[in-house]
Amino acid sequence: MIDTLILGFDRALRTLSGNVASSRPMPGNDIAEADLAPADRRHAAGLMRINHTGEVCAQALYAAQALVARDPAIKAQFESAARDEEDHLAWTQARLAALGDRTSLFNPLWYAGSFAIGIAAGVAGDRANLGFVAETERQVEEHLTTHIDRLPGTDQKSRAIVEQMRDDEIRHGAMAVEAGAVPLPYPVKRLMRAAADVMRAVAYRV
Repeated sequence: MIDTLILGFDRALRTLSGNVASSRPMPGNDIAEADLAPADRRHAAGLMRINHTGEVCAQALYAAQALVARDPAIKAQFESAARDEEDHLAWTQARLAALGDRTSLFNPLWYAGSFAIGIAAGVAGDRANLGFVAETERQVEEHLTTHIDRLPGTDQKSRAIVEQMRDDEIRHGAMAVEAGAVPLPYPVKRLMRAAADVMRAVAYRV
């Protein structure tokens, strides 16, 4: 438990300080940078800031869920998924920098709220914990798909990142279902979507 707490604290510091690195090459590295109009650049940056904030939330969720998971195999699954999400965090951060923009000013708040939600999900038991992961990844997959459609047509570098992120989220959700996830009650799903909508609306601008 002490080791897990230390690792969780280290993850929080790296996530919020921006001191993250990916273990995989960033998608789109071989694609030339497009000459985006100022409005398109701001729009692409707003979408990528939402995605970066989503990865901040993912780091908090997985850290919290791994902390309270009872089954060592499920704990290891959360830790593995968190490493993929750390790649996403590094990719979106680098893409924001390339677009000449910054991450959300509210990231510490998003992290703290997501950590609390992850603890609550984990306390309900491992199968409910997995159900929360499966539903989260399903909703994230939907929103990433909309971002692929909403990105400026010439911004192929951002699109490559988002497409790889979506593929990873689909895999994480499938793993949770295979491990025994139970479906969440409809009101919980609606509450999750409402909270995500607020995050997206704020992170796009701030």
